[in-house]
Amino acid sequence: LFFIVSIDSSSSSSSSSMSSSSDAKQLLSSIELDEKDFIELLDHAIGNAEKLQNHPPELIPQEDLMADKVVEFLAPYSGDNGPLEVRKVTYKKGRSNVIVKYPGSAGDEKVLSFVGSHMDVVPANAEEWKRNPFQLIQEGDKLYGRGVTDCLGHVCLLTAIFKQLAVKKPALERSVLAVFIANEEASEELGIGIDELEKQGELAYLKNGPLYWVDSADIGPTLGTGGVVCWSLTFNGKKFHSGVPQNAINPIEMAMEGVKAIQTRFYNDFNKYAEKEKVYKYNVPSSMKPTQWITPPGSLNQIPGSVTVQGDIRFTPFYHSSEVIAAIEKYVKELDVTTLPSLGASKFHLPDEDLKGTVELKWLGHPYEGVAVDVESPGYKALFDGIKQARGKVEPFALTGSLPIIRDLADNGYDIQITGFGKMAAYHACDEYASMEDFKSGARVVCNVIANLN
Repeated sequence: LFFIVSIDSSSSSSSSSMSSSSDAKQLLSSIELDEKDFIELLDHAIGNAEKLQNHPPELIPQEDLMADKVVEFLAPYSGDNGPLEVRKVTYKKGRSNVIVKYPGSAGDEKVLSFVGSHMDVVPANAEEWKRNPFQLIQEGDKLYGRGVTDCLGHVCLLTAIFKQLAVKKPALERSVLAVFIANEEASEELGIGIDELEKQGELAYLKNGPLYWVDSADIGPTLGTGGVVCWSLTFNGKKFHSGVPQNAINPIEMAMEGVKAIQTRFYNDFNKYAEKEKVYKYNVPSSMKPTQWITPPGSLNQIPGSVTVQGDIRFTPFYHSSEVIAAIEKYVKELDVTTLPSLGASKFHLPDEDLKGTVELKWLGHPYEGVAVDVESPGYKALFDGIKQARGKVEPFALTGSLPIIRDLADNGYDIQITGFGKMAAYHACDEYASMEDFKSGARVVCNVIANLN
């Protein structure tokens, strides 16, 4: 009799667990993006985006303008009022991060998290826009405003979904978290956002399940990102009257040829993973290019004494920044300006004066590493299947845009996966936009992922 009772009890427990799981999946499948909630949140976000612009020292965002709205919106469903746990985590006054948790039965032992949606935006020059960048404007399916794609739209979408979780209360094994971060757009300034959350141990238990970085676009999934290092090359020549060019060393012309010589070596050396890049669906290889030229004040009839060229190097995750940095330093050290081609009377060496041009290299900011996701992990399978269930198709891709800290997290044992529901064509663009239908699909993807992992 004892054994019969024992077996029946186990069977009953298993049946109850299966029923609970089935009920949870049914509740999750019933969750749709509440447009009213989403638009309320997004209208607030875009309406405050002017004060969320991040371009120090001129523009310092006040992320609490968004963080406080998230806390206020979820207050009726958190603490004594509901199942959610909502915390502001602040390391710099007025610039908080927010952590939202929907607890599962396994507590922190089994989790899944949506991380990286940020509450700051890149600057927008209203004169360059056809629409007011700091007002949410809806035209049919399109939503316009600074941050709708990158990345306030994601903050609003996830906040709206957590309200739905709190209302419907699916019984989940895994705890579900969202981590909204400050200071992503100028993350070389440390101690404010995701870097400090990791340093202080706030993310440690997120190792206990997939971590979805929600700051990409076009749904994807995104299979990989790029690393980045920023550089500055100063070419020093000899200042002189432009009517007597034979007595000058023209640093602008020297820079044109010098940068080209360095680029040529870079592209010859950094193509060894071309086949792997195809597998991960990178549409461009690693790249080195100038983005800014700076010359001292002077007149048009004056050849300047120096010019500074600045730019960046974007590299696929199969290279490390240390490898890139060492290569560029070697190229510059070995660059002989006397061998560079020149035109007309211009030259980069004046033997009679024992004078030749020089080149100085400086590295700017902190390097980021790219990441290639683990396409064999349960987290990737759950995302792949979740997208297919929501859209009927899956279109993975990779790009050499960069995201902060995720390579460090991957190297430290986190199962990093990447997605996002805005428009890649609108990233950092004038008249930034996103699609309401894509956000609705994004809500289904998020709920499908939760269901697939429970």
